[in-house]
Amino acid sequence: MSTEPLRTLFCIGNNQNFFDLPKADIGPVWVAVSSMLSSLKNMDGIDVIGTFDDDAHMVGPSDGWPWTCYVLADVRDQATVREACNLLRTTMVGEFALWKFLKIEARMGRELTIRDDVAL
Repeated sequence: MSTEPLRTLFCIGNNQNFFDLPKADIGPVWVAVSSMLSSLKNMDGIDVIGTFDDDAHMVGPSDGWPWTCYVLADVRDQATVREACNLLRTTMVGEFALWKFLKIEARMGRELTIRDDVAL
C-alpha cells in the first residue's frame, strides 16, 4: 500500500439558503466559513497547497461545477478527507450547521507527474 498522500480538491459552493439570507445576517455565515477553513488547514494529516475563490466571477448558488471556491491539499488518507468534509456538519452558524448554507465535495487522486524524460 502506498504511503503517498491523496491529492485532494475540496470543492465548496454556496447554496440557495445563503442567498436567501437578509444581507444583515450574512456576517455570521462568513465567520463560520472562516472558522471551518482554519479548522481544515490546521487538521492533522492535511497540508494545504493552495486555494482559489471564484466569487468575483461566479455569483449565485453553486449546484455543481463551477464551484464557489476550492482548497487543494495533500491529505494523509480517505478517513481524513471524510473528517474534513464533516466540518460542514460540525461548524455552527447560530443554531444551524454550516451545511445549511454551503456544500462540499472532495475529489481525490494522485499528484500528476509531468515527466522530463518524455518528449514528443
